[in-house]
Formats: sequence, C-alpha cells, structure tokens
Amino acid sequence: MDNKTLSIVSYITVIGWIVAFFLGKEKADNLLKYHLRQALGVVVLSFALGIVIQVVARILPAMAMLISSVLYLISIGYMVIGILNAAGEKQKPLPIIGQWSDKTFSFIK
Repeated sequence: MDNKTLSIVSYITVIGWIVAFFLGKEKADNLLKYHLRQALGVVVLSFALGIVIQVVARILPAMAMLISSVLYLISIGYMVIGILNAAGEKQKPLPIIGQWSDKTFSFIK
C-alpha cells in the first residue's frame, strides 16, 4: 500500500491505525506520519467519549441514548474529516484536537 492509502486506513478504528503504523513504518513520509498522529488523537478521543457514555448511562439512564448518539457522531465526524484530509493529501489539523494530537504524539516520526 502507498502512504496515501495507509493515511486513510489509519482513521478506520484502532486496527486500521495499527495496520497503517506497521505497514508504513519503513517507508513513512511526512503525510503518513502526520495522519498517524491525527488518527491516534481520534482513537484517544473515541476511547474517552466511550468512558463518558458509560458514566452518563449510570447517572442519567434516560438521557444515555441521546448523549451517546451525539458523542458517537462526533467520533465518526472526526474520522470522516481525517479521511477526507488524507485522501486530499492535506496536512490540515482536525478541529479542536488536531494541534493537541500533533504535540502529544510527536514520538511518531
């Protein structure tokens, strides 16, 4: 797979990120490294939102479905934005979490 394809795959769940990381490890260019950092930020955000959903479900069971739907849509929205940026070969940070992801996951070089 080329780096553009791996950049796109990195946004598709944790498994996609792992596949992109290991298959692109030897031939990674700046585009792939950038999207690996951004996609890892989406993975961390999705995990954190999952925890929030669990807490809300225990505290406000009646509101859990509504809140979980909104939070899942946020995660999916970030994935779609990331995939579109990767497909267009753009190194544009994701809204709100993009700069944080770049700084936090700077070990991906």
